[in-house]
Amino acid sequence: MSQDFRSVASEIVSKHGESRSSLILVLQEIQSKFNHIPFESMLEVSERMGVPLSDIYGVATFYHQFRLKPQGRHLISVCMGTACHVKGSQAIHGLLRERLGVGLDEETSPDGRFTLQKVRCMGACGLAPVLKIDGDIYGKVKPEDLDAILQKYS
Repeated sequence: MSQDFRSVASEIVSKHGESRSSLILVLQEIQSKFNHIPFESMLEVSERMGVPLSDIYGVATFYHQFRLKPQGRHLISVCMGTACHVKGSQAIHGLLRERLGVGLDEETSPDGRFTLQKVRCMGACGLAPVLKIDGDIYGKVKPEDLDAILQKYS
């Protein structure tokens, strides 16, 4: 599999060019192919583009859009903005962690179905607390709503 990561990364670099200005495009396309940016792909990009691996890692960890670990089939984002926090988003996040069997950091459930993450603000403060699964927004979420919401994505 690591050879696949490297060969696909090489093709993507060829497509976008070896200029450092193409780095973000290259990383975005690698992530779209593998659902994350594998270390082996970063090695190939470093060699092909002449960019130090530490710089590539820096870009991949600076931008929140990039993931270094595979993401689950469904991404759950729990808003932790002020309004959501006041209305109980911490409790919602804690219950989701329990149900999904994940830790405190952004993690993927053992079955690979869900990745749970905290986000700062979704801009839907009037619907607090808010969570988003893939592109679907759920507002005024109560703990008793979680099982029914998760069931839609099984």
